[in-house]
Amino acid sequence: MNKFLFRAAIGLLMAFFGAITYFSSSVENPVTGEKQRVQLSPRQEVVLGLQARDKMAAQYGGLYPSPKIQQYVKRVGEKVIEGSQAKKAGYPFQFYLLRDAKTVNAFALPGGQVFITAGLLRRLNSEAQLAAVLGHEAGHVIGRHAAEHLAKQQLGRALVTAVGVAASDERGGGQQAALVAQAVNQVVSLRYGRSDELESDRLGFRFMTEAGYDPRGIVELMQILGAARKGEAPPEFLSSHPNPENRVEKLQALIAQNFPNGVPANLVSGREEFAKNVSGG
Repeated sequence: MNKFLFRAAIGLLMAFFGAITYFSSSVENPVTGEKQRVQLSPRQEVVLGLQARDKMAAQYGGLYPSPKIQQYVKRVGEKVIEGSQAKKAGYPFQFYLLRDAKTVNAFALPGGQVFITAGLLRRLNSEAQLAAVLGHEAGHVIGRHAAEHLAKQQLGRALVTAVGVAASDERGGGQQAALVAQAVNQVVSLRYGRSDELESDRLGFRFMTEAGYDPRGIVELMQILGAARKGEAPPEFLSSHPNPENRVEKLQALIAQNFPNGVPANLVSGREEFAKNVSGG
């Protein structure tokens, strides 16, 4: 009994200190104004993203071999950042096109490494749609979603370890309890990921329109992804929030709210520019 009480006390202490570390790590996001619980500094996010960049690119066949199209993707991404409040975050954004022509995906690493696959690019038909993809991914970086998840996972690991210590016995019951606690932690992360996607939709909308792009491009993007979803392989882009129809409705409402008199004529779709730079590459 004394051994059990001792293990329980140690477990409770570990859980307590894990929770204190997590809940005391609160900073204000300079772009969104949101209070966030993160333990990485922006500089650490940048280093982490750079360390993971080559490995992540290799999973999608490496970089696309056309310098012309690479430069075009980079140019559109930089226009979105430099022309919007995204610049205020101070992350050194870099944009890449990946060789994989079968996978429909785009993703961002913490600190500003942003990728789009050739499989997704080939489904687009305007610069505004490309700006929507890159703006959405920039939204994940600026929203510090990866840092938030890492902080949660650290809390989760502390709680998993605490449960394992407190419930450990000679029959392996502690291992079972730890696995249960870990599964619960993963479920929490999944729910959080869904809200991340919606926030990135809103931020992507904001960044692309501030940079001069027609916001209907992001609605068209979701419609394109919705059509791709009906094929044999659902787009990986939708894996954490697999309902583009709901996102279309929210984005259309956002357009109506921000432009009650209609989308201004000076916001461009860039269909001709996109075709000129992407076709034949």
